Amino acid sequence: MYTLGLQAIRTAGISRNYATLREIETRLKSIKNIEKITNTMKVVASTRMGKAQRAMASSRAFSEGDKDFFATAETASPESPDKTLIIAVSSDKGLCGSIHSQIAKATRAKLLETPDADVVTVGDKIKAQLLRTSSENLVLSFNGVGKEAPTFWEASLIADEISKLGEYSKVEILYNKFVSGVSFEPSVFPSFSPITIEESPKLSEFELEEDQQIPTSLSQISLTNSILNAMAEGYASEISARRNAMDNASKNAGDMISKYSILYNRTRQAVITNELVDIITGASSLD
Repeated sequence: MYTLGLQAIRTAGISRNYATLREIETRLKSIKNIEKITNTMKVVASTRMGKAQRAMASSRAFSEGDKDFFATAETASPESPDKTLIIAVSSDKGLCGSIHSQIAKATRAKLLETPDADVVTVGDKIKAQLLRTSSENLVLSFNGVGKEAPTFWEASLIADEISKLGEYSKVEILYNKFVSGVSFEPSVFPSFSPITIEESPKLSEFELEEDQQIPTSLSQISLTNSILNAMAEGYASEISARRNAMDNASKNAGDMISKYSILYNRTRQAVITNELVDIITGASSLD
C-alpha cells in the first residue's frame, strides 16, 4: 500500500514537471515571436526615419519663413481673444511611448486656461484621449494621418476644413517638436487671423498690393504651413519614439528569453534526473 502511494506521488510529480516544461516552452515560444515582431518594427521605423527627417526639414523651411515674416511685421495674437481654437496634432498609430499622451496633457493644460476654447484634433489617438475629459470642446477631428510622411496637400485639406469653422481671434497648434533621436517636446505654433495680420504694426514695411484678400491669403497659407510643420515634426518624433520603444522591447524580450531558457533547461534536467532515479530504484528493487 505504502509502495503504491509513493509511486503515485512520484508519477504525479513527474506529470507536474512535464506540465511545467510545456508551460515554459509555450511561454518561451511566445516571447521569441514577440521579439521577432519588435525587431521587425524597429527595422521598419529605422528605414522610415530618413524620409521623416527630410519631410521635417523641408516643412521647417516654410514655417521659418512665416515666423520671420510675422516677427518683422510684429504680428501678435490679442491678449483677450474672443474666440480661441486649439489644434492638437498627433496620429492614428500607437506603440510609440508617450507621444500622444504628452499632447493630450498639453491640450488639457491649455483648456484650463481657456475652458471655452474649441479643439480640433488631427489623429485618432489624441481624439480618443480628449474625448474622455474634454468632449464638449471638440468641434472637428481628422484621421488617416501618420501612416506616411505628411504632404502639403494633406495639410492644405485640413486647413481648408478648419477655415470653414469661422474666424478665431487666437489659434494655437500643439505638436511634438523633434529635438533629437531620443527626445521630443510638446510645443506650440501660433497662427494668426486675417484681422490680426491686417492690424500688424509694421505690415507696411512689406510691399504688398492693395488687395483686401491678402491678409486672408496670408492667414490661410501660414496656417497650412504651420499644420504641415507640426505634422512633419510629430511624424519624425513618432517614428523615433517607436524605434526606441521597439528597441527597448526587443532587449527586454531577449532578457526574458535568456531567463526562461535557463529555467527550461534546469526544469528539463530535473525531470531527467527524476526519471533516472525511478529507473535505478526500479532496477534495484528487481535485484
